[in-house]
Amino acid sequence: MERIPTLDLRRFDTDRAAFVAELGTAYRTFGFCCFDHHGIDAALIASAYADFAAFFALPAEAKARYAGRTPGGGRGYVGFRVETARTSTIPDLKEFFHIGRDDAPADDPVLRPNVWPDEVPAFRTHGGALFRAMEAAGSRVLAAMALDLGLSDGFFRGVVDHGDSILRALHYPPIEPEHLPAVRAEAHEDISLITLLVGATASGLEVLTRAGTWLPVEAEPGTLVVNVGDMLQRLTNDAYPSTTHRVVNPVGEAARGSRYSMPFFLAPNMEYRIETLPGCIGVGGDHYPEPITAHDYLLQRLREIRLAA
Repeated sequence: MERIPTLDLRRFDTDRAAFVAELGTAYRTFGFCCFDHHGIDAALIASAYADFAAFFALPAEAKARYAGRTPGGGRGYVGFRVETARTSTIPDLKEFFHIGRDDAPADDPVLRPNVWPDEVPAFRTHGGALFRAMEAAGSRVLAAMALDLGLSDGFFRGVVDHGDSILRALHYPPIEPEHLPAVRAEAHEDISLITLLVGATASGLEVLTRAGTWLPVEAEPGTLVVNVGDMLQRLTNDAYPSTTHRVVNPVGEAARGSRYSMPFFLAPNMEYRIETLPGCIGVGGDHYPEPITAHDYLLQRLREIRLAA
């Protein structure tokens, strides 16, 4: 049976050429790759999950105080059944909370200050620390990707150093009969360069293979799952596919439980021009001849999923 490979991220330092080759094969085949020994502390992951679960357990009116603070839901709370996949008209069965970088200038025209819930005092400490740890792990994956694409390992460093990356704390509540036929996350692709996901509390993530079949992502607990987003697909002229994926509803007793996950969307700087890398223009030509800034592309996609007007 097909399986998305799991690589030891330490090999980027000890066995670089072989590691980069294996990573490149995984991304060109699946658009997904898994990593262990990624450097994100297990205790931090557990603490962040506990804080996020405590927030989502608050009454609806308490959570709502942290909604609508920024355009497009870029910071703070987004309520249950709000986000809708661009190929669907039925909202997903999820609610979430967005954390961005905490070092943005106060007068930045795009980046917004974070919103922190007073009811969960440690939320800021653990959420901020997890943001930084995910960003560091993502930078290592991008460095390996750059080498596979024939670039220097530092190519992406100046592309993402002040981008509007987002840590999303996600809660999929228990499934109720009146929710159907909606699903926890309808088939979709991610927007940014790459998405990192570590330690989801339940199964359900599935990837659509090139053969048109759904492949469950079967990763060991604590494994980091990293997938290509639409911006990187565009930048690489489809060499790295932004693969369709979904989160299916559990069945039986499992439907009575919640699922939590913490995807991190690693984004380029908002002024960065997404235009096809010269080394990725093959015999088929450039599939994306018109450059677009990361900011404009993000707004376009947020409108498609009903998170921006």
